[in-house]
Amino acid sequence: MGYEEARHLLNRTSFAADEGQVQEFAGLTREQAVDRLLSSIQTQAQTPPPEWVNEVISLRKIRSMSEEERENFRKRYREYGIELRAWWYQEMLSTPSPFTEKMTLFWHNHFTSSLQKVKAPQFMYHQNVLLRQYALGNFGEMLHAVSKDPAMIVYLDNVSNRKGQPNENFAREVMELFTLGEGHYTEQDVKEAARAFSGWSLDRETGQFRFYPHLHDEGLKTILGQTGNFDGDAVLDILLSKPQTAEFITTKLWREFISPTPNPREVKRMAALFRDSHYDIKTLMRALLTSEDFYAKENRGVLIKSPVEFIVGTLRQFNIQPPDMRPLAFAARQLGQDIFMPPNVKGWPGGESWINSNTLLIRKQLLEHLFRAREMPDGSGPILERSAMGSSQALQSDLDSKPNSPSDREPRKMTRLQRALNFQFDSDTWCAQFKGNLIEKQNQMTRLLLAIEPLQKPQPTTDCIEFIRQLVLDPVYQLK
Repeated sequence: MGYEEARHLLNRTSFAADEGQVQEFAGLTREQAVDRLLSSIQTQAQTPPPEWVNEVISLRKIRSMSEEERENFRKRYREYGIELRAWWYQEMLSTPSPFTEKMTLFWHNHFTSSLQKVKAPQFMYHQNVLLRQYALGNFGEMLHAVSKDPAMIVYLDNVSNRKGQPNENFAREVMELFTLGEGHYTEQDVKEAARAFSGWSLDRETGQFRFYPHLHDEGLKTILGQTGNFDGDAVLDILLSKPQTAEFITTKLWREFISPTPNPREVKRMAALFRDSHYDIKTLMRALLTSEDFYAKENRGVLIKSPVEFIVGTLRQFNIQPPDMRPLAFAARQLGQDIFMPPNVKGWPGGESWINSNTLLIRKQLLEHLFRAREMPDGSGPILERSAMGSSQALQSDLDSKPNSPSDREPRKMTRLQRALNFQFDSDTWCAQFKGNLIEKQNQMTRLLLAIEPLQKPQPTTDCIEFIRQLVLDPVYQLK
């Protein structure tokens, strides 16, 4: 497949590929390369989770708290939420299976839930585990599991869905956002489906999923032209039986991995494969990642890196391991993507919405800060300043504040962020992986770091960090 195609495949399916990986995959066919990626998928995080993830959540106990107990409870859960974000960043940064994390991030933005409404970080952690388990597994099984997930039940109000008083939130979103897409169901379908999901709630003592038969509507329902005494699982099977579901998921994955403009004929072909495989996600991803459209030159460099991809990708690319993950969460929030806290039920819109004059300036400032150089005391060359983690406690309070509040834009917080992001970059080791004369080395760096040709040709220099700095500050570095 050659160097360029190998780099393209690895960067779209990970956060950043290194030179050794690209060279290794360059000797394979497209099919061999994709099969190798899919066969190495892991379904469990390797980063140990925070100790509190299995703490029991008693809804009954929470309701009986005094105001003081409730405030302490909220404060503790805010701290848990920050630890949870740091845990996932650590996993994305260190995992040997980055394709798993890219897919987990995709499903996090598909089956959306938010700490802002769910409140309990334990629920959000276990939803994240569930999404990772099925990230490249079976979509139908994932849909059934997510529909009974405590975080989802709270987020979409199914906890209060009961016979005679159906709550339609989950029924509406499962059709519009999770399966069929808009225009493929009616308001009456939503009302009838809500009756089928009645009784799916949570145990008040344990916080786990529980079906309450006395709260379930046992009457006949008519959904998408089918009539029966349906329960929630039966409704999900009806949704999975519709070709629109496979086409909706295929279209979203196309926009995530290939281009903003799906090819309708190819989407239908791949969706048919997906449906015929009983919704095996690996089958669909294999079709997407071996397609001519995926490797077409007009589809290179047409996707904008999300804030998480930009930050994690930069750190993975340059082998930078921060001692504290919390600053990463704050940096991504400043750029518009606060994991476990999507803006609404539709998630982050992505694409061009990631970039505006403010976020582009922040991205540039972060890169300038990470790759600024200063002379060593003996004058032998440039190094980056070492970590200054004293500002992490101040960042903690920034993370506690409400997202997107006007105060988030205060220069004071940006300064704290820059101080906390003073991670060490071993430029000598990184630059030594490239061989040949100076021009050959710089050509290798350029084709590794940029998806397409830079907009501005880098100025000649013998200073490796300065050359890297020119490349990452080129607008093309924001593309994948």
